[in-house]
Amino acid sequence: MLLERLLALLTGVIVAVCLGFGLVMMAAGPAKKGVETPAPASRADVADAPTTTQESATSQQPDHAAARARVEAIIAGAPEYARFFERLRDAFPADYETAIESLSADRLAGAGEENVDYYLAEAVRLLRQSRGILAAKAEPEPLARVFDLHLEVLRAIAAQDKRLCVAFLYGGVDQEFHSFAAGRRALVADMATAGLEAIFSGQAKKIERTPPNEADFRALESALAARGLGKIEIDALLDGKSPDPPLDDQTMCKAGQTYLEVLHALPEPIRLRIYGLAVELMARS
Repeated sequence: MLLERLLALLTGVIVAVCLGFGLVMMAAGPAKKGVETPAPASRADVADAPTTTQESATSQQPDHAAARARVEAIIAGAPEYARFFERLRDAFPADYETAIESLSADRLAGAGEENVDYYLAEAVRLLRQSRGILAAKAEPEPLARVFDLHLEVLRAIAAQDKRLCVAFLYGGVDQEFHSFAAGRRALVADMATAGLEAIFSGQAKKIERTPPNEADFRALESALAARGLGKIEIDALLDGKSPDPPLDDQTMCKAGQTYLEVLHALPEPIRLRIYGLAVELMARS
């Protein structure tokens, strides 16, 4: 039973909302263009091409520098996101360089848009890939803040669009979430920064936590039931089960908010074990 519940967390809401998964999905979504396969080079193209690899690299350097300057200028033009990138540069200089270089290369290849919301999402995605698992080892306050910020974002989305709220719960975002992010950049930046700070804390403190046990899950289920959720809603949240017929968006959106509120109110040892496991599973997925 415990093993089944642990595995079920992989498809449950709690994994989808941790570490800015909505932002990660934004980076993989429609803001990134596909790159068409180039046509075969003509004889004239070959004749005009640089004769050595060194000449080719030299000719591309100004273009790359210009692309990087443009990316950094776009980021600087969005102060809410600029502070995330500044913190990323201070905390993890190599990851900052990786993100900026990747975005610059995308720009040169025509594979990315001049979209600062996408830039933030891509930086979060790359950071999660390289260091995300460290957040599970963070101190209690920065680890809890990851989930508290996601609750704030969820509430803001719920006030605007219940369907989008449910999509965010399960990590399935679309162009409407891009529009939401563009209109609430300060809040979205706080969410991204919370994940970054949890990773930074985890790298420094390296706190080892045991996974949640059966008693922890029973306590969570009891707390959810005490808040008025029925078995169908609880199964959908904890086990990723899709009821037939499906719950309407308003019910599911409210259940998701209740879920995060209940987690926040659990005794700290239980809460941190669940948080830690959720972040670890997300980083490994």
